[in-house]
Amino acid sequence: MSNRKVPPAEAVPLKDLAVYQDRSVVSREVINKPSGTVTVFAFDAGEGLSEHTAPFDALVHILEGEAEISIEGTAHQAREGEMIIMPAGRPHALKAVSR
Repeated sequence: MSNRKVPPAEAVPLKDLAVYQDRSVVSREVINKPSGTVTVFAFDAGEGLSEHTAPFDALVHILEGEAEISIEGTAHQAREGEMIIMPAGRPHALKAVSR
């Protein structure tokens, strides 16, 4: 399911939406609306997103591995099966600890 659109009203394995690539961050936009977006990311270990802000809350759900998520300079660890909300307008960053 690498480049196809995600079909509406159909169950899709979330882990299949973004495929890992060595030393890369792979993103797959699932929904893009004026009110916000839904994007699935696959981070190789050591890769991440630099600090930034966003106009909407961002929900990070760890499907595999572990990540360090910084929100306003405070580091949070998140592991497989866990999630964290990064509040709108607050600086945040993410780095994959493991794939």
